[in-house]
Amino acid sequence: MSVVRKDAIIRLHQQLLNRRDELKKLVSDSSEGSSASRSTVEDSGDAALRETRQGLESHLAEIEYKELMQIRRAISLIQEGRYGHCENCNKNIPIARLKAVPYTMFCVDCAQQRESMGLTNHDLASDWENAYEYEGRLNDQEVRIHDLDLEK
Repeated sequence: MSVVRKDAIIRLHQQLLNRRDELKKLVSDSSEGSSASRSTVEDSGDAALRETRQGLESHLAEIEYKELMQIRRAISLIQEGRYGHCENCNKNIPIARLKAVPYTMFCVDCAQQRESMGLTNHDLASDWENAYEYEGRLNDQEVRIHDLDLEK
């Protein structure tokens, strides 16, 4: 593997760690906000607005959770030395694609092929308990160029 690719992966690793931390903060902020007390007197308009807001917040939380799981998986692959290889065809994913979508697991061709077949990432759980459990199992160590063996 070229030094340029290793350097790019190191920078992507830091970006992934930063985004993971941002998402973790959003999750904790949203859980604190949902426990705030609200008025006991509300009319039907207030109730409808509250329900709509809760539905939107729930949907956004699900999207953030899925991104967080993908980021954690990418970090894990970096630590294992398997990051940047398409999980379908095993070819190197171009750095430009990794910069655009740092947690991608597929090259453009394979991603398009999967989308045309209607396949998505169903292997990621979609509940918060699993997210916290998964977080506890991860060990986000600092990765340096000499730690990477991406020739696999």
